[in-house]
Amino acid sequence: MVSQKVIIQNPSGLHLKPAGLLCNLAIRYKALVTFTYKKGTANAKSVLSVLGACVKCGDEIELVCEGPDEQEALDSLVEAIESGLGEHRS
Repeated sequence: MVSQKVIIQNPSGLHLKPAGLLCNLAIRYKALVTFTYKKGTANAKSVLSVLGACVKCGDEIELVCEGPDEQEALDSLVEAIESGLGEHRS
């Protein structure tokens, strides 16, 4: 199991578009990919779970990956989140 904390940079948080991009990326890996946030844990491979977390700009989440390609998954997801998940940061 590997984990890393990351701050959400998207101005509108993890709304539908960035949540979809996050899920599509997480689905590529065999590892179980979740993240913890203020109120609990979300499945990063489920758009509904990510949206239900109501993560806002500036919130810190901790990505947790467990499985055969866990480090690759974690590195890829952290890079995507830090680069704004396809959105320009203001």
